[in-house]
Amino acid sequence: MNICVIGTGYVGLVAGTCLADIGNKVICTDSNTEKINLLNKGIIPIFEPGLKELVDLNKKEDRLAFSTDLKSAVEQSQVCFIAVGTPHAEDGSCDLSYVYNAADEIAKYMNEYKVIVNKSTVPVGTAEKLHKIIKANTKYNFDIVSNPEFLKQGAAVDDFLSPDRVIIGSNSLKATEIMKEIYSPFMRLADRIIIMDIKSAEMTKYASNAFLATKISFINEIANLCEKTGADIDMVRLGMIADSRIGNRFLYPGIGYGGSCFPKDVDSLINTAEKSGCDISIIKAVRETNKKQRELFVNKILSYFDGDINGKTFAVWGLSFKPKTNDMREAPSCTVINMLLDKGAIIRAYDPKAVDSAKKIWDRKIYYAKNAYDALIGADAMLLLTEWNEFRYPDIDKMKSLMNSYVIFDARYQYNCKNLEKKGFKYIR
Repeated sequence: MNICVIGTGYVGLVAGTCLADIGNKVICTDSNTEKINLLNKGIIPIFEPGLKELVDLNKKEDRLAFSTDLKSAVEQSQVCFIAVGTPHAEDGSCDLSYVYNAADEIAKYMNEYKVIVNKSTVPVGTAEKLHKIIKANTKYNFDIVSNPEFLKQGAAVDDFLSPDRVIIGSNSLKATEIMKEIYSPFMRLADRIIIMDIKSAEMTKYASNAFLATKISFINEIANLCEKTGADIDMVRLGMIADSRIGNRFLYPGIGYGGSCFPKDVDSLINTAEKSGCDISIIKAVRETNKKQRELFVNKILSYFDGDINGKTFAVWGLSFKPKTNDMREAPSCTVINMLLDKGAIIRAYDPKAVDSAKKIWDRKIYYAKNAYDALIGADAMLLLTEWNEFRYPDIDKMKSLMNSYVIFDARYQYNCKNLEKKGFKYIR
């Protein structure tokens, strides 16, 4: 099938590449000429395991192309995926201008019936607005489909190729059958396609992310209570996840959620509820708990140093919002480092993949270490902010030889307290 994907950001690039990998002819388009030029040179602007290899393979097989020529892409394609950004607006809602612009452009270049698939995360009712925009600017028939993405950064390629479910929101039998044909190669072991109306599909994405965010904020509140009462959150968590109704996913205490999805989607869901006159107090509490979690972590640092960290050096391990990505959007490290810098601290930071992203935020305000141990030189404390695998079993003796004082603040509950204390470290989480 001939497919065009509008937007070569995280979702568009992964979706377009994976759709090409099952034999479709895919053109990924973007108005950003520099990004398209880089992609045509084989330079991938995001880090995602396995993505570059798939891009290179499918370009070589002439199944995947990158272009700024949206007109040609739309004319050649039976199905057009919209995968553009929906950034925060000031009131917490989604800025849908990129989505509306994409719809307007598709309508302008339509030359026959098209299925227009929205993969961008959008509030309930957006498809209706897209339908009006397109209908007002074309004489051709078309159908709108909502097909939200559920990709986890760091495992996005596997998630797309082996999805746990594919949501197709459609009010058209013809469009539904076309979408089922597109996704049928991913369903050879089991049919995990769920067909529903468009509004329900739009809501499903928000409901899913808000629920996962709730699990994270919930376990963080329990961890805070355990600290106050003397209970062990590790033991409490083990007792909880043994219950099959609860499960073990997204139930790790730490510094809270970040990234491009959870914060934005929680805000947008709250905004939608307010506009609808519906009070969703649980979701509001989830957001507030997540904000406070970062402040609580910094307060632990300040408390240890009696409120004065001016001139203190902190080694930061991990900058990206989660492992296996270079994404710094809404990363907890941004909040923590900025708060420490405001107090006069010196930051030596290391991340396996996110240093270039970090330089766009702090420039020369912090030192970018060559490796994890380089960050420790002269440090008064180490802060573990992202749980990359390479940080799991560090050389403790080497750490001691490099640091000024032996203190670890573990925002990810990763290390064994007793082992570190035996080695002479003060361990705080």
